[in-house]
Amino acid sequence: MVTTNEPATAQQQFCAGLTLAPGVRCEHPDAGVAGALAPSGGDVAAEAGADGGSLRVDDVELPTSNVTQDYLKAIYNIGEWGPDGASTSELAARLGVGAPTVSENVQRLAGAGLVHYKPYRRVRLTVQGRRVALAMVRRHRLMETYLALQLGYGWDEVHDDAEQLEHSVSDRLLGRMDDVLGHPARDPHGDPIPQPDGTVALPRAHRLDDVTPGQPVRIARISDAEPELLREISEADLDLDTEIEAGAVDLSTEATAAIWVTRA
Repeated sequence: MVTTNEPATAQQQFCAGLTLAPGVRCEHPDAGVAGALAPSGGDVAAEAGADGGSLRVDDVELPTSNVTQDYLKAIYNIGEWGPDGASTSELAARLGVGAPTVSENVQRLAGAGLVHYKPYRRVRLTVQGRRVALAMVRRHRLMETYLALQLGYGWDEVHDDAEQLEHSVSDRLLGRMDDVLGHPARDPHGDPIPQPDGTVALPRAHRLDDVTPGQPVRIARISDAEPELLREISEADLDLDTEIEAGAVDLSTEATAAIWVTRA
């Protein structure tokens, strides 16, 4: 969610069945004022693939450069749970490189027709860039799920190995892994796995610290950006689908911000 600079009013935002803290803006299409009827469409929105589902994600021809693959995936990941696209500073932090390097690579991607780029604006994926990004995200999240469910990795251990393997796994092996896993819809952290037709089932979730305390909520996603936060959350006996009361969990501020919830 995005906080506004406007002063808090007596009315709080109501969004996807939850009352949000003052100053937090609902970015779901069913936004309303607290007290309005809950949305009737359920808690999961299906986001169509970039090309309307006519091109299988597994059939996308991937760029040969791992750097290109990483940049497109990073842009998608940064914009998945917030504003669309990514700033150059967000990309620099995510990829562990300097701002000049990011600017150079983003301009190269723009020249290849994979991103839309204008100085001082968020970098956004083109249709083709999104196709590649979805393919890479699918590879990464299926790999994480396989490592966790089939090889016994902890959810704080899967990310780094998946980062390495996603670039080299064959389409045939990826398909076999998907079959063995039973075609999962989300990875061990709750992030949705893009399906072969390019659709993504993104929960209408909010950060736990954006929700007004006292509401019953269900954990839908836990950010894997910081492994130590995953360990803290695990030690508190919290996992996906755990039902809690907003404001009643004894966690650090950082760990609370890493948890995304839906109405229970």
